[in-house]
Amino acid sequence: MSNALLVVGGAIFVLMGVVHGALALADIVRPRWFTPADDAVRVAMRSTTVRFLDARACVWDAWLGFNISHSLGMLLFGAAALATGVRGAPPAAAAVAAGVGAIYVALSLRFWFWAPAAASIAATACFAVAWWS
Repeated sequence: MSNALLVVGGAIFVLMGVVHGALALADIVRPRWFTPADDAVRVAMRSTTVRFLDARACVWDAWLGFNISHSLGMLLFGAAALATGVRGAPPAAAAVAAGVGAIYVALSLRFWFWAPAAASIAATACFAVAWWS
């Protein structure tokens, strides 16, 4: 049962990573998903840089790069949890997954919106039950 829960929780994070990454990549061509509601803000993001980055890297590109790398992190974390569940996880693996999942829950509740919060809560609940069982 605990391995199946790791697989389910991992699959949720893989799905979130894939969807997030696909939407961020689509924004490279046609900004629609992670662009500010006020188009003037995106225009301003394109016309300024971040102080510690190369002067050629505008804030908009840094924003898209962050979202793409964030999706990769979710995808790899989910794949690791899924693979661990398929192979037969030691209890420590479920504990680590629950801990990382809890961090995603806290981030999504503080900084994001209801969909990633709900998905992170569901996946983390799977990891926590896997750990406790």
